[in-house]
Amino acid sequence: MHIHILGICGTFMGGIAQLARAAGHRVSGCDAGVYPPMSAQLEKAGIDLIEGYAPEQTALNPDCFLIGNAISRGNPLLEEILDRGLRHVSGPQWLADNVLGGRWVLAVAGTHGKTTTSSMLAWILEDAGLGPGFLIGGVPLNFGVSARLRGERSDSPFFVIEADEYDTAFCDKRSKFIHYRPRTVVLNNLEFDHADIFADLAAIETQFHHLVRTLPRSGLIVSNAAEASLERVLARGCWTPVERFNGAGGWRAAGDDAAGEIRLTHDGATVAAARWALTGEHNRDNAVAALLAARHAGVSPERGLDALSRFVNVRRRMELLGVERGVAVYDDFAHHPTAIAATIAGLRRKIGTHAGGRILAVLEPRSNTMKLGTMKARLPASLADADRVYCHAAHLGWNAAETLAPLGEKAMVTSDFDTLLDGIVREARAGDHILVMSNGGFGGIHGKLLAALRGTN
Repeated sequence: MHIHILGICGTFMGGIAQLARAAGHRVSGCDAGVYPPMSAQLEKAGIDLIEGYAPEQTALNPDCFLIGNAISRGNPLLEEILDRGLRHVSGPQWLADNVLGGRWVLAVAGTHGKTTTSSMLAWILEDAGLGPGFLIGGVPLNFGVSARLRGERSDSPFFVIEADEYDTAFCDKRSKFIHYRPRTVVLNNLEFDHADIFADLAAIETQFHHLVRTLPRSGLIVSNAAEASLERVLARGCWTPVERFNGAGGWRAAGDDAAGEIRLTHDGATVAAARWALTGEHNRDNAVAALLAARHAGVSPERGLDALSRFVNVRRRMELLGVERGVAVYDDFAHHPTAIAATIAGLRRKIGTHAGGRILAVLEPRSNTMKLGTMKARLPASLADADRVYCHAAHLGWNAAETLAPLGEKAMVTSDFDTLLDGIVREARAGDHILVMSNGGFGGIHGKLLAALRGTN
């Protein structure tokens, strides 16, 4: 089968492209920006890429067009497909029909931590010799790719997927995860997000309840008991066993970040302990969720925690990109106030509060929710633990300088990229940690910071 993918360079659709190619299909695709690193992954897989959405691409005569959820009505190629009545389907639907059927799907859902938890879960199963397939919205460094059909064990039934609540496609406004029909589900947390498609938290809770309704009686839901929103979801009806963590008793994770320690406990008793590379309470929560989901697939918590001692993390999750003149530059995907606060807190615990260990937080409010200003009131508190704050305020529908005014002189807000870059470099000194947070490329600021620091006297 020849499939042609619209929006192929997005992480999700690019992952589907690689799965389709591995399954033996001929794959081509187009995007408004054919760019690395996804374009490099796709080209290496033998996938033909086209820049733009010219309607003439219908002359490729594929058996099916796959429509990414970034493609809206008015897109010239989409309009030509519709006018001519050509066969088309959403990415999640194609995935359900052609990859996930007959597999033991382990889906990880939640506002925060989906990519990291999915990566942990896939690695635990891999380390245990179960050879899972996976589709993850980032690049787990233990694997080096965001998607694969199967591991070395070609008969493995397991498939780990990051289960996003964002809508499916222009023609299907259900959340993507409704299509996956998982046997094991992680519900990590649930906050209001995606203000461009959801009116309020209750609307998102409804989609999560729809997900719960798809699980079999023989399945398992791993849920964070500390999240009232998830308890409301489950109270609306649940036909599947639930394993909770962070409850009054039950499963928890603790540990000393400075010592690189993680301990898994059950009813207050330590079940297993290990050294690992990650920090922060949010990552310990991610770990508990992954361990319990892997336990459902047959991996003991002790074996799973041992695997996490070799977990390297995910690209763009507190990823150290380089150190110049004693200044460390990190890249992180955080773009929601809760994630921003957790990321800064994790870095603070890692570096300590000793003299010279300053955090220079650099933020690009780029997600649709942030551009709308829905979360702006929570930004000052989420950034409060940073020593300096730099905000790139281009293309926002709200006044970032006014919003961050409670931070006083430690905050710099500008819509000019070069002014921002110069301000950070002028302030940085040996021992500092520059934490760049954005869900986009941010103009290549990471490399430019390192180059500028290298060139300073």
